[in-house]
Amino acid sequence: MRTATGLRAVLILLTGAIAACSDASVPTGPRPSAPDAIVASGQLDKKTVKTRSDVQIVRATGDILAAVNAYRDLLGPLNPNTAGEKVEGRREINWDGVPAMFTDNDLFPSNFFNVNSPRGVLFSTNGFGFRTSSNGYTDVNGAYTDEFNTFSPQKLFVARGSTIIDVQFVVAGSNTPALSTGFGSVFADVGRAHSTTIEYFDANGRSLLTITAPRRSDPRGLSFAGAVFPSPVVARVRITAGDTPVDATTIDNVHGAGKKFDIVATDDFIYGEPHAIN
Repeated sequence: MRTATGLRAVLILLTGAIAACSDASVPTGPRPSAPDAIVASGQLDKKTVKTRSDVQIVRATGDILAAVNAYRDLLGPLNPNTAGEKVEGRREINWDGVPAMFTDNDLFPSNFFNVNSPRGVLFSTNGFGFRTSSNGYTDVNGAYTDEFNTFSPQKLFVARGSTIIDVQFVVAGSNTPALSTGFGSVFADVGRAHSTTIEYFDANGRSLLTITAPRRSDPRGLSFAGAVFPSPVVARVRITAGDTPVDATTIDNVHGAGKKFDIVATDDFIYGEPHAIN
């Protein structure tokens, strides 16, 4: 655990973030203006905001805005949703601009955010597809009413038939393999410790790091986890969102009797600008 002085140093490094953005790159939401604002808000998990082998790790639960803004600031300014490699900065996906034809069904294209709206990511899963939802997946299972809250209203994202989402980086709008400095995600309704993770891989497929999203601390049920490396080394990340996929016959059962199921959705993805592998 860091000392109070060491923690404050980390918090100072993490301040001054850019506000949340929509899929049209329009900033929304408040942002903290000083280190003391972050500390006073009490949103950062002081035990898990740390540096490990030069990797900055940010984790939070509850009111996660300060932590998300801090993570954004580590990555740099927001880049536009256009093709081509930018010199620095970050890209974001918040799902809310996904058109109706790809919402509330299992038709979401795995290359949507490289072709339709270029942001340099390709998705894959060992399930049968992906689903962006505008209603918290209540059309899949009515028991999910009030199960999943959102960080940036109103849409969420999951893999179908699996809890695994693989994210491969490419130069935006191309098939050129790329590397990023880091990746973070907002999660909705993490109910079990260690059920939800992000694993980072280099260009050779070697695992660099695995971090866990903290279990939700309040009824709002939002968590955040992300890591930033000192240089672009991340070619792919694997998100494991909970231990049970969204399904018509399965309900979230973390505390009740019987077999436990932790069903988790994702919200905003935030990651460093993808740079071509030299």
